[in-house]
Amino acid sequence: MGVSHTFWQGKRVFLTGHTGFKGGWLALWLQSMGAEVHGYALTPSTDPNFFTVANVGKHMASSTIADIRDAYLLRAAMQRAQPEIVLHLAAQPLVRYSYAEPVETYAVNVMGTVHLLEAIRGTPSVKAVVNVTTDKCYENREWDWGYRENEAMGGFDPYSSSKGCAELVTSAYRRSYLDSAGVSIASARAGNVIGGGDWSSDRLLPDFLRALDQGETLTIRSPNSTRPWQHVLEPLSGYLALAERLYTDGSRFAEAWNFGPLDEDARPVQWIIEKMAAMNNGVKWQLDSSPQLHEANYLKLDSSKASNRLNWNSQWRLQTALHKTLEWHTAWKNAEDMRTVSLSQISEYSGAREVK
Repeated sequence: MGVSHTFWQGKRVFLTGHTGFKGGWLALWLQSMGAEVHGYALTPSTDPNFFTVANVGKHMASSTIADIRDAYLLRAAMQRAQPEIVLHLAAQPLVRYSYAEPVETYAVNVMGTVHLLEAIRGTPSVKAVVNVTTDKCYENREWDWGYRENEAMGGFDPYSSSKGCAELVTSAYRRSYLDSAGVSIASARAGNVIGGGDWSSDRLLPDFLRALDQGETLTIRSPNSTRPWQHVLEPLSGYLALAERLYTDGSRFAEAWNFGPLDEDARPVQWIIEKMAAMNNGVKWQLDSSPQLHEANYLKLDSSKASNRLNWNSQWRLQTALHKTLEWHTAWKNAEDMRTVSLSQISEYSGAREVK
């Protein structure tokens, strides 16, 4: 997988967005490898949430609850932590929310990134930075093949556009400031992540599990829309592998990277629903016939560069990802120790053992 547990032992890491779904899983993984994790994020946006349920804060070195838009507090937190590695996951991550709140979306995703990079410029301890954006940063032309890292940035909706902007900001800071300061920065683009502990609104698997728990009929918007679905641990392993290489090999890896699933795991929404329904005695679903906001219909990533240069490859196929999501959710409903359950899944994934 290209992730070295010994590398992370004792490393000082500044992680933004650690109270979110992806950030919580990443904080827990870093803790399990012995990293000194300093988090900076808002309070969790849902109740319940992964950060609280999995007791992620238990072994954080520090956890600053503050806004990425507050440049002063962000810089102060980073200077207190004196990190060697920065992983930037804080974001406004929802497409449909971005239509309702475009100013907030751009302020968080664009200027939040600028504030982070300015804080890094003022913190000489930093050697490596991974800025996490999204597969939606590409100008989507609805073609049949996966987007490569050199494709044009774009974005129809405010969220996608803001992440394309964040990519351009990252490139500008790399060339204008960070390269010459000895700081290696890369951007990382992943697919639609799924996994236990996501209670976000307007996301397919959380919506499905809510309908399952409440015995309701699931309403879906676009049954034929195809996305690069992957378990949350898949891209996180890519971010970790990339951060290691930035730290040890520097500017040779300071560029954009895709971390997507195999082509055959880019599946339509209806395929996902039917698979999950078959695993849960047939949850009913219906099509939302009301007018819908624009969302991309077809989207895939080409991750061959990560495979060839980082030795990163997808380990859990989509069927396994669905199974592990349901397994985690069932354990939560059964009031199990979710920190232990989550660490067990991380350990299993790290061993690259495929669930048939």
